Amino acid sequence: MTPTSRYVQIVIHLFHSGYRPDKTAVAFTRAEIEAAAVTLGLPRPKNLGDVIYAFKHRRPLPPEIQATAAPGREWVLVNRGIGQYAFEMRTHARIQPNDQLAVTPIPDATPGIVTLYALDDEQALLAQLRYNRMLDIFTGIACYSLQNHLRTTVPGRGQIETDEIYVGLDKQGRHYAFPVQVKGGTDELSAIQIEQDIALCQDKFPLLICRAIAAPFMPENVIALFAFELDESGEIRIRDERHYRLV
Repeated sequence: MTPTSRYVQIVIHLFHSGYRPDKTAVAFTRAEIEAAAVTLGLPRPKNLGDVIYAFKHRRPLPPEIQATAAPGREWVLVNRGIGQYAFEMRTHARIQPNDQLAVTPIPDATPGIVTLYALDDEQALLAQLRYNRMLDIFTGIACYSLQNHLRTTVPGRGQIETDEIYVGLDKQGRHYAFPVQVKGGTDELSAIQIEQDIALCQDKFPLLICRAIAAPFMPENVIALFAFELDESGEIRIRDERHYRLV
């Protein structure tokens, strides 16, 4: 049995252990992940956090769970604190690039040696964003990389990680924080990740204007760039979307 198939059985068990038809959220703890494996007679996952990561970033929750969602909504996994998680019913849970948008060509300034030795798609994409000043072009703001792979703890969210943090300065002298999520391969972009990035900004950079950025790879070497913000109800909204190709 593969780890993925074990993870499917575990999350189905966790969900149905707490689900009721009138609920829009089903909470559970990190300890319950291990307990579910024992109850099902499965080997204990070597990395309990990977069970959560798999269904937050790599694949949707199983059909057995999604079938219980209301029309137009779907279940997603969210952090609720250190070792605390929940299935929550959401709208607009997955974010997909608009394939009807025009593609803007940008001369590729990525050093060849960096491209040659990039270890994975995400590292390569982060390098392309940085060396080609793509955030400056996209936002119209002077942007500077502050830290990559920032892992920290945020109240009410637990431990979260963002791929890179930029800070920026506009022509009026206003300061910005840009948490960036990149997606390569089969990883999916979810609204939950954007919510976490905005929560990170609010906690660590409360005096800066926050603009969450996402950069998924598209077919034919196209890079989509999204900018997000929260509306008055606290829902994630797309502020801007542009597509680029390095040439």
